[in-house]
Amino acid sequence: MQLLLFEKEDFISDYFSQMMEYFNIRQSCYIDRFGEAVYNWAKMNVKPIHLISIFSGAGGLDIGFRDAGFKIISHLEIESDFCQTLELNKEYFGHSEIIHKDIREFYPENKQCDFIIGGPPCQTFSAAGRRAAGVQGIEDNRGTLFEEYVRLLKYYKPQGFLFENVYGITGAQSGQAWQMIKEEFAEAGYKIHYRILNTADYGVPQFRERMIVIGAKEDYFFPRPTHGPDSKTQRDYYSSEIALVNAPIHEDIAKLTLNGRHGHLLNDIPPGLNYSFYTEKLGHPNPIFAWRSKFSDYLYKADPKKPVRTIKAQGGQYTGPLHWDNRYFTVDEYKRLQSFPDSYKIFGNRQRAIHQIGNSVPPQFARIMALSILNQIFHVRLPFDLDYLKNTEELTFRKKKREITKENIEIAKKANDGIQKIKPFQLKEPYSFNISVDEFFKINLDSNRYITTVYDRDDELVLRTIKNDKNELLKFKIILEPASEKSWCFIYKKIILESNDDDIWGYTTSWKAFDSFLKANNLKDDIVQLNGYYQYRPQIHIKLDLLENELDKIFSIVKKIIDIKPVRKIMTYSDFADKMDIPADSILHVLKLLKSIGYEVRNHNTNPQIKSDSLLIPYLFPTLTNLSIQLRKEL
Repeated sequence: MQLLLFEKEDFISDYFSQMMEYFNIRQSCYIDRFGEAVYNWAKMNVKPIHLISIFSGAGGLDIGFRDAGFKIISHLEIESDFCQTLELNKEYFGHSEIIHKDIREFYPENKQCDFIIGGPPCQTFSAAGRRAAGVQGIEDNRGTLFEEYVRLLKYYKPQGFLFENVYGITGAQSGQAWQMIKEEFAEAGYKIHYRILNTADYGVPQFRERMIVIGAKEDYFFPRPTHGPDSKTQRDYYSSEIALVNAPIHEDIAKLTLNGRHGHLLNDIPPGLNYSFYTEKLGHPNPIFAWRSKFSDYLYKADPKKPVRTIKAQGGQYTGPLHWDNRYFTVDEYKRLQSFPDSYKIFGNRQRAIHQIGNSVPPQFARIMALSILNQIFHVRLPFDLDYLKNTEELTFRKKKREITKENIEIAKKANDGIQKIKPFQLKEPYSFNISVDEFFKINLDSNRYITTVYDRDDELVLRTIKNDKNELLKFKIILEPASEKSWCFIYKKIILESNDDDIWGYTTSWKAFDSFLKANNLKDDIVQLNGYYQYRPQIHIKLDLLENELDKIFSIVKKIIDIKPVRKIMTYSDFADKMDIPADSILHVLKLLKSIGYEVRNHNTNPQIKSDSLLIPYLFPTLTNLSIQLRKEL
């Protein structure tokens, strides 16, 4: 089926309409045709402008500039897979040199260069990086790669450059890193022009916000969006559904369904929403997750009528965007959503290909930027009049992003209307299960090191975790009660976790047994979902009773944590010591003990945005698992 996106009456006077009319492009899947048309025009009308690409990746930026008539002299890239992809497409780039090398070891001899493009690795500034490890910015080795960029600028002295990075770069280290980057570029002899831009505003079927820095010897203005509310004609975004029309198929679609614990949940999620559909916040009658307890791309199902959210280079089993047909996208579909040409080859297996695509700048966005640079910095007359933003004009995509939650609540409400609320959990009959937990907090339900028996008595549900080589005299019990009846999924007024183990590992195992119980009965994904994300008021009250006086000292430390609650907020070491009534020189020892039994503990070493004199313990209970990023970080 051919869908027409640009009918004759749609051609109102904006530069995108002029481009489409000049190149005689009418079909909905316009991006490949647009790239070919621009390239053919540039071959006849643009004198060679020598360009060097650094941090080239899979070549997303390079494609856009190549199509606009820039002659790429070399691609500099450290990662082998990316270099293999560039090699596969060598003919596409006119057999430019591929330099497989760390930029810190690259000392060029050829000084022929008119323009430089590239974006250093952005993980140290990204939203995912902030959540996983804190904004390390220029304190991370990858964050200082911009200095190598500056070194090459000073060596080549090109007419200008394009530097691309995530928008989080402006907030790294309270803005200090960004200020330093601007000063370094200016010191190299360039006027700096920068904006946060959204690639969907420039015809890419993907919302992807990036900081774009243009360095030039003169003034430069960013091109006005071609799509969305900030375009002159407020043209509809290029939707993911239209972008995938007639996409090639080189994978078995039947093998792209989601499996595992949460795969089936995708079926009921409305297009455009994610795991948060199953939260109380969005009105789900049987919430499985707590609000904001997962990354926003967890179980994110794309809306076919809109661009998709940012494609991630790396993700887990349930990382979106996921297809509205309740499956993963194919690699060819990912290429379309990132605006790569169908003919462009990506090296490696599916996972490696997606990693490369997700790390790239969308070529269609790069084409528009390249045309604006061609016009303003190299004074090439274009066959259409580009429209430029005034420096004082603000784009609205950030503001509209804040309105999405309201829209999602309405979408979720309609979808939830037909879902029947499950009755609060009541145990049908007592049962037992085996459990053990290794030093990396991986649960093994086949080992009988501990046996957990689940039974009820009056208004209490009890999980008794017994270590086989101990007598059955109880050593401690943990009492859980709801902070709000609304979010409590049990018929019982209390949950009791108790154990006969006088070793602290019995305490950790008791919590992990409760985790396993929640999952096995499809009540919650884990205890965090029952309690709620730490930035919000806890949904459960916790109490620890020690039933024997001569338990290990760490039991008393855990009891103080639960009683005093020095959690959820960043606090100084001295405040922590005062609250816990411990000597200042034993703080690190106490924190390491807590982490060794599964408590998540953060400080400046694990999360650099936390000040060096402060710490954070998010929860009153142990949450580390064998997959936790924090598990591998040293205090």
